[in-house]
Amino acid sequence: KLSFLSLASGSSGNCYYLGTPEFGVLIDAGIGIRTIKKVLKDKAIDFSNIVAVLITHDHADHIKTVGCLGEKHCIPVSSRKVIEKEVPFMIRDFRITAFEVPHDSTDNVGYYIEYGDHKFTLATDVGHITETVSKYMGMANHLIIEANYDEEMLQFGTYPAFLKERVASPTGHLSNREAAEFLATHYDPKLKDIWLCHLSRDNNHPELAYKTVDFRLFQEGVRVGKDVSLHALKRTTPSDIVEF
Repeated sequence: KLSFLSLASGSSGNCYYLGTPEFGVLIDAGIGIRTIKKVLKDKAIDFSNIVAVLITHDHADHIKTVGCLGEKHCIPVSSRKVIEKEVPFMIRDFRITAFEVPHDSTDNVGYYIEYGDHKFTLATDVGHITETVSKYMGMANHLIIEANYDEEMLQFGTYPAFLKERVASPTGHLSNREAAEFLATHYDPKLKDIWLCHLSRDNNHPELAYKTVDFRLFQEGVRVGKDVSLHALKRTTPSDIVEF
């Protein structure tokens, strides 16, 4: 059995849990330690089962609590200087592969995690979908993909011009439309679950992201709820636990 939980997903903080009944890992730790502990307790997940923290990149909304988890709680934290991209490594029974993601941090990765028959890919803060990103997303049964902004909301919103350019740049973030287009044109029946992550507070809404992807999939004959499940993760509200 494999369980997935989003503790938070957005520009204010990101943290995801993937685990078995015996152990689990956090992917990113961009929210407070008290919040992490409370959410896990509320979801009946034992904090002591966390055996590692995987970091996607070093922006504050992804690493806020990394120091506390590593130093105070002695939980190993992935160092991208040690992990070689596209070279699998093991954490307990998880076979994990980090892969290059285009974003404007010093170093950026997504993760492809294999456990039994489950293939789980997380790709957040994706400026554009490269061949590498496409390859690892295409192998997933369970996919977390960024849908950061609606293009019209960004264009006509309150962000200054330089910030609009940064968000929409090839090293910025992925829009609803870009995520939808990829999912619709690369859909494979082995894909069972999609979560849209890292939604912007100012330039997106969960319902809008969901509808954009749902409609584009429908245009390709892929039916949400029958062929694949689709969820838009909320910024500060934990998701339900999903068990595979």
